[in-house]
Amino acid sequence: MQKEQIDDLLKRTLDDFRVSRGEKRILEGLVREHGDSEQQLGFLRHRAFAVARESIVGPEGIAAMEWLEAVIKVFQPRDEPDQNSSQVYFSPGDDCPQIIINQLERASRSIDICVFTITDNRIADAIRDAFVRGIAVRIISDNDKSLDLGSDIERLMGLGISIRIDQTKHHMHHKYAVFDQKTTLTGSYNWTRSADKHNDENFLITSEAEINRAYLSHFDRLWNALA
Repeated sequence: MQKEQIDDLLKRTLDDFRVSRGEKRILEGLVREHGDSEQQLGFLRHRAFAVARESIVGPEGIAAMEWLEAVIKVFQPRDEPDQNSSQVYFSPGDDCPQIIINQLERASRSIDICVFTITDNRIADAIRDAFVRGIAVRIISDNDKSLDLGSDIERLMGLGISIRIDQTKHHMHHKYAVFDQKTTLTGSYNWTRSADKHNDENFLITSEAEINRAYLSHFDRLWNALA
């Protein structure tokens, strides 16, 4: 099934901003057809967000987001992940932007991002969408890179997202994020299109509690130091 067909089907379930039992069965059929791997479910979630985004403008926006929450529940993995699981990704090759977007879309409470720069609009849009649906988003970034042509930092700040910028003469060169205080993404990967298409980069995603605590502690120290 092509992307356009998937979007058309999702739009039909959005008509009354509810997911009925029959529509849920249709969505579950999409899962069966496309597979229930994280990559495939992430693609379906991404299309659901894209469809909902078109309906957010105007008074029907809240109802559209309620529909989206019901759809996303269907497109979530059925099994709980191993609490000590870790996955490693490399670019070019792996679809690193989509993997980051999947984590942003799955977050249900908080997203803490500490990255050198953000210029990939696809990732920036997913950060915006998380903020719109009520997720507590905090971002730390580098002062020099925030002024680069194509930087998304000022745009995200203009939306009201909490952002603090390093003001030292040195670079804030970290590239990590913590989702819901229980999943950490970290590595060399810059959140840019060049990292996706050209650079040799990597990141890992881990749910190991000790690693999450260390990154959360570091983020809070840096966040408070930039207040």
